[in-house]
Amino acid sequence: MEKRENFTSNRGFILACIGSAVGMGNIWMFPTRISLYGGGSFLIPYIIFVILLANTGVIGEMAFGRAVRSGPVDAAGTVMKRRFGKEKAGIAIGMVPAVVSWCMAVGYTVVMSWIIKYMAGMFTGEDISSDKIDDYVRDFSKTASAFGNNFWLIAALLLALLILIFGVSAGIEKTNKIMMPVFFVMFVGLAIYTAFQPNALEGYRYIFRIDVNELKDVNTWVYAMGQAFFSLSIAGSGTLIYGSYLGENDNVVYSARMVAVFDTLAAVIASLVIIPAMATAGAKLDQGGPGLMFIYLPHLFHGMPGGRIFAIIFFVAVFFAGLSSLINLYETPIATVQEKLHLGRKLSCIIVCGIGLVSALFIQGIVSNWMDIASTYGCPLGAGLMAIMFYYLCDRKYVESEVNKGTKKPVGRWFYPLARYVFTPLCFVVLIVGAVLGGIG
Repeated sequence: MEKRENFTSNRGFILACIGSAVGMGNIWMFPTRISLYGGGSFLIPYIIFVILLANTGVIGEMAFGRAVRSGPVDAAGTVMKRRFGKEKAGIAIGMVPAVVSWCMAVGYTVVMSWIIKYMAGMFTGEDISSDKIDDYVRDFSKTASAFGNNFWLIAALLLALLILIFGVSAGIEKTNKIMMPVFFVMFVGLAIYTAFQPNALEGYRYIFRIDVNELKDVNTWVYAMGQAFFSLSIAGSGTLIYGSYLGENDNVVYSARMVAVFDTLAAVIASLVIIPAMATAGAKLDQGGPGLMFIYLPHLFHGMPGGRIFAIIFFVAVFFAGLSSLINLYETPIATVQEKLHLGRKLSCIIVCGIGLVSALFIQGIVSNWMDIASTYGCPLGAGLMAIMFYYLCDRKYVESEVNKGTKKPVGRWFYPLARYVFTPLCFVVLIVGAVLGGIG
């Protein structure tokens, strides 16, 4: 196998992790949750959960990956071998988050094909030309149907493959160093533009209002927990594999907190763009998921002053967010193929992305259910299994030593018990509650 790569800078690593975290959950789900669960009443528990998860789960996955210098498969295999002499059992456990990451990557490939198709349509004006909502519904239904978007799907996959083939430093790191700053600049610009639209103030009041009854509602806390969990990309795979490319002197505590800050900032900025824009049009934000971004927002953009320019910038920014998440999702299965089959980087990328392309082509008509199953069951299960490996099967001294590498000030004594007794069970709580409610992320 080729020599393992590393990120060339801690800044590049942080931007790559921000790229993996900032995705569709920030753009098409967070504003809806803000709207449905009391604005600031939702923000309060959301920020509480973000702080908890960033200071346990995100730190742990980064540190665990760096400690074992591998993805989840070899990480679990190494721990199980040391503890019980059962390496094969560990490999089987580690395959869970690796397979889930691949499943998420396949589904995300389909979503990226929609984004690219609509981005191109905004430039030509094709996908923002009608004033009838039924036309947007019909167009998206056709796009999201079985084999309905083959050309753009292949384009999305080839673009991700090109970046991944260049490797960690020349591909993933350099790409995120460009895409993430541009993403934030674009969305801040859109937020400023939206602020000057009529009735935008009503949107801000809607976002930051605090409804005591909503704050007391258990659903507000449940969905805030799910949103924070999935938004931070805690799945025992992507953050862990990126952590495995870190140097010994890189500060995972600082990195995890920066990822949480900028991921939350991205979600809030998206809300400051979308909710005031909906308020300007007199629309109610009660539709999340793909419908918000590919039906309701394009229809809204059609009637806005400067709507086409707004739509172009919006979809280019979304494209950057989606692409950064897609390459992270494919990286775990690629690294697994490299580690277990001892193949070179390029061949591993071609194999994983080739299988992903064929699979994505065939799931276009069922991608929503595909992603719901993978995210609701797979992501929290993968995160929980890796948390058990690190926080239960590795001793406290080892865990704290790995977490504190590169830090100027070691984490407090609170870290280990919080990660072991709160975060780890919380992964399975998210799994169970998500299964009961049909998804909370």
